[in-house]
Amino acid sequence: MSKEKFYVVWSGVNPGIYTSWTDCQLQTKGYEGAKYKSFETREEAEKAFESSPYEYIKRSSPGAPAQKKDVNAPLPSSVVENSLAVDAACSGNPGAMEYRGVHVASRQEIFHFGPVYGTNNIGEFLAIVHGLALLKQKGFDMPIYSDSVNAISWIKQKKCKTKLPREPKTEELFKLIERAEKWLRENTYTTKILKWETKQWGEIPADFGRK
Repeated sequence: MSKEKFYVVWSGVNPGIYTSWTDCQLQTKGYEGAKYKSFETREEAEKAFESSPYEYIKRSSPGAPAQKKDVNAPLPSSVVENSLAVDAACSGNPGAMEYRGVHVASRQEIFHFGPVYGTNNIGEFLAIVHGLALLKQKGFDMPIYSDSVNAISWIKQKKCKTKLPREPKTEELFKLIERAEKWLRENTYTTKILKWETKQWGEIPADFGRK
């Protein structure tokens, strides 16, 4: 097991000390002027949090550009950069399916699941629910982008309307679907689910690049 680290966020969505790199990323990626650093012990982190970040990180020179974003291409101005993009990929349809969520501004992968036997549309649906649950749990207010019209429609209906038969090899998948549908029925959320316009903007940042 890797040793636990402590992440101090001096400037971000919610400044504080975090024990997860994912939490640190969600607080800082896409946040202009974000300041953060990892420490080996909680004691070091607490001491650092009470101090100036410039005692631990280099001060930017006047006029220096903000932290470089790890992006593959510039994003159109109409895209909300501080957002989560989700996508699924399937080897065959049905076949080995996986999905993931990626922070749009930084292109950092936030979560990944699979592969499991299923279809692309089911993966897109599960990815959106995974994103909704994660953002609600963490208390983050950012939209989710999906390029799947079907999955967005299913989310609104709180029902995965797949025609895939339920049989032994799909039983694991259907248990995931039931759990996702249950979450949608029992939870409210303010997260906006937006359609990623592939023709105008190119592939969604969470795309697996297998086309």
